[in-house]
Amino acid sequence: MSGAPAQDATGPELPGVGRGIPNDAFERLDRAGVRVVDILDEVEKRLARHVSSPYPFIDRAARYLLDAGGKRFRPMLVAITAHYGDPTRDEVPDGGVVVELVHLATLYHDDVIDEATARRGAESANLRWDNTVAVATGDFLFARASELSADLGVETTRIMGRTIARLAEGEIREVQGSRSALPPDVPRLEPDLEHYLAVISEKTASLIETSCRLGALLSGCDPDTVEAASAYGWNVGMAFQLSDDILDIASDHEDSGKTPGTDLREGVRTLPILYALEDAPSGELADLLTGEQPLDDDGVARALELLQASDALDRARETAATYVDEAVAALAPLESGPTTTALTRIAEFALDRVG
Repeated sequence: MSGAPAQDATGPELPGVGRGIPNDAFERLDRAGVRVVDILDEVEKRLARHVSSPYPFIDRAARYLLDAGGKRFRPMLVAITAHYGDPTRDEVPDGGVVVELVHLATLYHDDVIDEATARRGAESANLRWDNTVAVATGDFLFARASELSADLGVETTRIMGRTIARLAEGEIREVQGSRSALPPDVPRLEPDLEHYLAVISEKTASLIETSCRLGALLSGCDPDTVEAASAYGWNVGMAFQLSDDILDIASDHEDSGKTPGTDLREGVRTLPILYALEDAPSGELADLLTGEQPLDDDGVARALELLQASDALDRARETAATYVDEAVAALAPLESGPTTTALTRIAEFALDRVG
């Protein structure tokens, strides 16, 4: 649909993305004709340039999470979807920089909201310095992203403005639906299934959707291809967030790289928790999950034990599978070949990582 040359039908080996991405995955993509290595190398160079500041402390704070590393999942999606058009366009790596700057900015803000103590194996910025520094650094990165998006044109600026608004809306709505203490004049929202899906659509899926949209748009694809890539990205974003929420309950620290029960400690009702309460609205688990006080370590451990023994995790996996199916279906109108195969395998990995 993009008018790009037909692709070799043999797809790349891509056994995993996200935390489990193998060191040679990008090289495998390159060998299959989905040449992302040069694009992502250029993204890294430009990221370093765009986070810089003439003021040494601001420069240090802005580089803090960038230097800590990261998966660059969103720039990778920009690079892959650009292969439906012309991936050699100079705007393509800039698109990867924009989405990664926005992602980094949200991490600074999220750590303040969550009162986090660690990020990417190091002290979180709010703990390293304080909340004011972390929030201001996130604002600085949002500004840098906005500046670069303006260079890419009105449409990109409009897309990024809408995406940043959705990210903020999702964060606020999640806080409104949590068991955390809220000021009296902040209305609470019922943390039901509709609320949960709306929050993850805004907080997670929106930026992944935008990454795929920009890859197709900035590489010169036609509108139908841009919309197909965007639909794929939104569904993949939903699937990956669901799998993260399942891992928060189903895995141990060694397997997942995260502390189990984080959502339980924060009073956030994710899909497995909602399904468990739907299946058993009364009893020990319900008492733990609906109490007025935050769970202590013993309460979290017991809640995890009960959740793992319930049918909620299987139900959540089935729901995640529906989003994976929708993501793959969104690619059906596009050219078959290594680009579509790579995107399909990325979607399927959202389920593979949770069994």
